[in-house]
Amino acid sequence: MFIGNRIHPDRLYLILSGIFIASLVASNLIFQKFFAWTLWMPFVGNYTFEISVGILPYPVTFLVTDIVSEIYGRRKANQLVISGLIASIFIMVVIMLADFATATTWSPVGDDTFHQVFGLFGPAVFASMLAYLAAQFIDIRIFHFWKNLTHGKHLWLRNNGSTIISQLVDTSSVLFLLCLFGVIDWQRFGLLLANGFLFKVLVALLDTPIFYLCSYALRKHFRLKLGEELD
Repeated sequence: MFIGNRIHPDRLYLILSGIFIASLVASNLIFQKFFAWTLWMPFVGNYTFEISVGILPYPVTFLVTDIVSEIYGRRKANQLVISGLIASIFIMVVIMLADFATATTWSPVGDDTFHQVFGLFGPAVFASMLAYLAAQFIDIRIFHFWKNLTHGKHLWLRNNGSTIISQLVDTSSVLFLLCLFGVIDWQRFGLLLANGFLFKVLVALLDTPIFYLCSYALRKHFRLKLGEELD
C-alpha cells in the first residue's frame, strides 16, 4: 500500500471514499433534528439559519468529490458517487429491518422512540438519494467542464462553480420531495431552501482554501502537473 515513504494512490482513494460515505450516511441518519444558528454577514447583519443538522457533514461530500475529480479524474469520482448510493441503500434496508423488529421489554430504546427517530428514514433517504445522484453528477460534470475550459487553471472557479450549482439542485430537490412525501410542511419549503442553500454556499466558499491546500499537496506528492490526473 506504500511505495517507499509515499502513500499509494489506491490507499488514499480508500481513505477519501471512507470520509465521503461516512459523511453521506451520517447526514441521512441525523437529518430529522433542526437547529437555529445566528451569524453576522456583511450587508445583512445578523441572520438566523434554521437548518437540519444533516447539513453539517453533507458539504464534506462535495469537497471530497472535487478532490477526487482533481487528482483521480472523472471516472473515479463517478465511482465514488455510486459507492455512496449503494451504502445509502444498504443502510436504509438495515434501518427498516431494525424498525420492524419488536423491542424487548428491557430494551433501553423502545419501539416508539426508535420509530420516532428513524421511522421517516425510508422516504427521507429515497428523496435524498434522488437529489444526491442528480447533484453529485452535476457537480462532477461542471467541475470537469471548467477544468477543461481553463486548462487546469483557476481551481476556485471549478470548486465553487460546480459546488454552488449542484448544491442548489440538491437542496431544492430534496426539500421538494420531503414536502411531497409529507415529511416537512410545504409552508417551510421557502425558508428551508433559502437557509440550506445559503449555508451550503458559505461552506463552499470556506472550504476553498482546504481544496487548494489538498490539491497542491497531492499534486506535489504524486508529481502531477497542474490539471494532470492520476487516472
